[in-house]
Amino acid sequence: MPEAVNLAEKLALFTEHWSPKIVTTYNDNDIMVVKFDGEFPMHNHPETDDFFLVLDGHITIETEDGNVDLRPGELYVVPRGVMHRPIAHGEAKVLLIEPQGAPNSGDPATAATKVRI
Repeated sequence: MPEAVNLAEKLALFTEHWSPKIVTTYNDNDIMVVKFDGEFPMHNHPETDDFFLVLDGHITIETEDGNVDLRPGELYVVPRGVMHRPIAHGEAKVLLIEPQGAPNSGDPATAATKVRI
């Protein structure tokens, strides 16, 4: 029987920050939830865009082209190759979409291991 994905329930399953959790897939993309707090390192994704949708909290996506402030219900897509970093102003809950296997830091050596929850 098909089941809906409850994002609030999935987010309640973990406490760590900057560790994306896969909740489902869509056309070879991972749909993930993650908790942000503080600053992530500056990086880029040469092969793919980077999708951020804020569910709760406030983040700024700092980019080489300027900054974008996001609050709940707002999203931004960082174009491929653009240097950027998310900065959370307190804990923020975010939905990410990335191609399966894409490293969240842009570098497989420093990327978080993504697990399905």
